[in-house]
Amino acid sequence: MSERLRVDVIALMVLSALLVFGLVNPDDALAGFSSEATITVAAMFVLSAGLSRSGALLGLGRALSRVRNPWLMLAIVLAVVGPVSAFINNTAAVAVFLPLLLAAAVASRRAPSKFLIPLSYVAQMGGVCTLIGTSTNLLVNGIAKASGQPGFTLFEFGELGLIFMGVGVAYLLIAGPFLLPEREAPALPASDEIGKYVTELRVPAGSSLIGRMVADIRAMETHRVYVLELIRGDENHWAPRSTAIDVDDRLMVQGEWPKLTAFAQAHGLRLDAVPQGERGVLIEAMVAPNSRLEGRTLGEVALPEQHQSQVIAIYRRGQRVAEQLRSLPLTAGDLVLLSVPDRELPDLRRDPALVVVSERNDQRIEWTRALISVGVMASVVALAATGIMPIVEAALLGCIALVLLRCLEPDEAYAAIDWRVIVLLAGVFPLGVAMRDSGLAGIIVEYTLAPLGGFGPIAALAALYLVTAVLTEIMSNNAAAVLLTPIALGTAETLGVDAKPMLIAVMFAASTAFATPVGYQTNTMVYGAGGYRFSDFMKIGLPLNLIFFVLAVLLIPSHFPF
Repeated sequence: MSERLRVDVIALMVLSALLVFGLVNPDDALAGFSSEATITVAAMFVLSAGLSRSGALLGLGRALSRVRNPWLMLAIVLAVVGPVSAFINNTAAVAVFLPLLLAAAVASRRAPSKFLIPLSYVAQMGGVCTLIGTSTNLLVNGIAKASGQPGFTLFEFGELGLIFMGVGVAYLLIAGPFLLPEREAPALPASDEIGKYVTELRVPAGSSLIGRMVADIRAMETHRVYVLELIRGDENHWAPRSTAIDVDDRLMVQGEWPKLTAFAQAHGLRLDAVPQGERGVLIEAMVAPNSRLEGRTLGEVALPEQHQSQVIAIYRRGQRVAEQLRSLPLTAGDLVLLSVPDRELPDLRRDPALVVVSERNDQRIEWTRALISVGVMASVVALAATGIMPIVEAALLGCIALVLLRCLEPDEAYAAIDWRVIVLLAGVFPLGVAMRDSGLAGIIVEYTLAPLGGFGPIAALAALYLVTAVLTEIMSNNAAAVLLTPIALGTAETLGVDAKPMLIAVMFAASTAFATPVGYQTNTMVYGAGGYRFSDFMKIGLPLNLIFFVLAVLLIPSHFPF
């Protein structure tokens, strides 16, 4: 919950602790790395990459972008993203449609904050429609099968998921206009934050600012630019208003990008981050959740070496940047302004660590690869749905087909896998085994959920859903699922009922986190891009969580009787 350590590191610590204290044997401790759930999740990352990197999803997005009415476009996007997210990684789906909705909002002079939270929410709703919709579904299914349960088929709870998604979309379309905020993107949470980006400007010889006090240049009044700091050699002047500007000083300034460039030109300042003599495309990109860039500084990330790009400026949601740009650790949701040569644009777009929010040039759709990627994904789904082969086999064959048919290079396939998620799944898998075998799950059930059995199994299901939903908002959804799945199985055994309704309650509650921006990756992605505050998610997300809770209590038992 504290996020002091990465979740994959914690998962490995859990695995090691279980081994050291003898709570599981080595075979059980390492079984998570070979489980069907872990392998299937890895394969689905690759299949999703085949669709996104070939431009298949972009073609769909471009068709939608022709809709000029923003509310009609939102309705269509919600109707499209939900089903798409049932089969591909929902983070990839949001990454494709995020810039489209931003562009549509800007073109129609409407606040993007009215559209982006619904995009995130519907991507989560789509995940509960199929077994492969989220890694959480696969993980719960894997733990259940390891405990002797029959497991779920691909579309077994699809009808239930569609009902949830239909109600959720209706809620967003009806309540969204009233509960969603209307702010510029990104919105500024404090009045003293003047603009969007922070950058460094060097004072060369001949600048009109040399010898003048910072307080005298009237940057705020004339250009709406705020001077945050003056850097002279190794010295930082945090309150520079009374400091005289000298040659080679660097001014850390904040403001909207056009106004920053106008201020620099008016006073002969130099933006050293822009490569001289080389024409670059200005691109606004967001640091993706769980990317390799998180926690690393701009001086460490090697973007110039990888993409010949230069980081010009940065915007951090809700915080004032008070460090030199090169020493600033990046976090998920940070917006960076990059200058990128035209020839490097395709590689940058394919980089999973960044989500391109806006750019000057359009991505080219590789139609042959796009059609092949769609065909491979459809084949995987068909093979799994008809029972011709298990999901894990179909997904692995699909990955091989993408590589053999040149839709993905082998290195691209490996890079597409979010290894932190894989390590998390494999690391926490033995925790469920230990909870079951040590009797801890039984003790928890005996003293918490079992007494509710006197009110019927529905009461126990309601409590299980509620606990899972709360934990998911403040910790990893997969970790929450691992903790609650053995308890769900123990509750069903204690009450003498079928375990499937309890397992579905854990799946649905752990896969839909609406009340906080950190509860789910897609929430984190739209948090900065939409200019939201933490409270915005609670205002519209908490009622939706309660609606889903009521739906779960009413509908899960009717579709999957005890």
